[in-house]
Amino acid sequence: MVKKRPTLIKKTEKATGNGGFLCDDESKKTCFNLIIWYNCKEFLSKVSARRYFLESEGSSMIYFDNSATTQAAPTVLDTYTKVSQQVWGNPSSLHNFGESAYQLLEQSRQQIADLLNVKAREIFFTSGGTEGDNWVLKGTAMEKRTFGKHLITTAVEHPAIHNSMEQLKELGFDVTYLPVDQEGRISIDDLKAAIRPDTILVSVMAVNNEIGTIQPLQAVADVLKDYPKIHFHIDAVQGIGKGIQKLIMNDRVDFVTFSGHKFHATRGVGFIYARTGRKLAPLMAGGGQENNWRSGTENLPAIAGMAKALRLLLTDEDQKVARERAVKQRIYDHIKDFAKVDIFSRPTDGFAPHILCFTINGVRGETIVHAFEDQGIYISTTSACSSKKHMASSTLMAMHTPEAVATSAVRISLDENNTLAEADEFNQIFDKLYQRFSKINADA
Repeated sequence: MVKKRPTLIKKTEKATGNGGFLCDDESKKTCFNLIIWYNCKEFLSKVSARRYFLESEGSSMIYFDNSATTQAAPTVLDTYTKVSQQVWGNPSSLHNFGESAYQLLEQSRQQIADLLNVKAREIFFTSGGTEGDNWVLKGTAMEKRTFGKHLITTAVEHPAIHNSMEQLKELGFDVTYLPVDQEGRISIDDLKAAIRPDTILVSVMAVNNEIGTIQPLQAVADVLKDYPKIHFHIDAVQGIGKGIQKLIMNDRVDFVTFSGHKFHATRGVGFIYARTGRKLAPLMAGGGQENNWRSGTENLPAIAGMAKALRLLLTDEDQKVARERAVKQRIYDHIKDFAKVDIFSRPTDGFAPHILCFTINGVRGETIVHAFEDQGIYISTTSACSSKKHMASSTLMAMHTPEAVATSAVRISLDENNTLAEADEFNQIFDKLYQRFSKINADA
């Protein structure tokens, strides 16, 4: 059954004394519901005036933007709240209250390690994927700079990787960006050719965040077995819970990055896996938390919630992946034959089950996003981190897609809660919007 959504009411452009919400007699109930919805008057006073009004009754809301962020699971929020209220001591404190916090911290670490079949001492908590990526890249560069200054990554990485590499270039490191084919996938021959005696790191994402390509992680691992001194890093932010854990946690990988808010934990928390025996220079200096690797008082409520979220994610993972794949297939089969539609995410094993990237040629991506938004369906342009910059998809550009096509790209990203009924509603609305866009382009 499709979930009920709040009806979308006309946007307001001018701020008012109520944080941009117009509260006339007819909309008092709406404004009250908004206050309950956000549950924070102080927040209401700070948010943008450009805001949707919401009513408690209406048709279905469909959230297809799970690669940008996921909704925190209710049981995760319950854990977060209970820990915040009951175990709020500092895990580094010597008294019993601090010891209770420390024990919960280590239980959470052990639970995550068990779920990934690794050792607890190989899990280090962070603030999320961006910090984890920055730490592995820059920490490797600092730790191994006396052995070499050559780093290898791909041309289709998340900005947390790409921009970190660009910073390291400014510090004198040499970076090789591996090209990709028309499906966004690197060539193992290119990797072999790029490795040099001074190479210290290879960093490859598990799943591309824009089109869902799964990189050949095991093949990369096999190559790097001949180069045991090179650090091998995988950005698994988009890959966890998508049926490829064995590829990610392969027998050669040294470091893996994870982000909690991509799998129904709260924002601002994540972790890295670091293989025993590998070293990273700390980026955060301070009180010596995380075995002197990552200083800063641990965000225990979020960490405990993340451990629960990961357990929930990996429970019945195969069935959840199958549901996502079925929803993706339903939409793919419907839109693939439209003349002006190009699809970059195939419904095959070489692509993640939850991401579908397509274009309606001649219509800008942000126009498509807002058109679906007006119908209560939430999708995105190809990357949440660049969507408001109105940039063409960096992945599609690396695939040598024409810029006019790349700027039309949008992304559907699913989770285990999306349904075939939602896919059918999406397809119905797609038909209407496609007809509207075709008419506008014909009249132009």
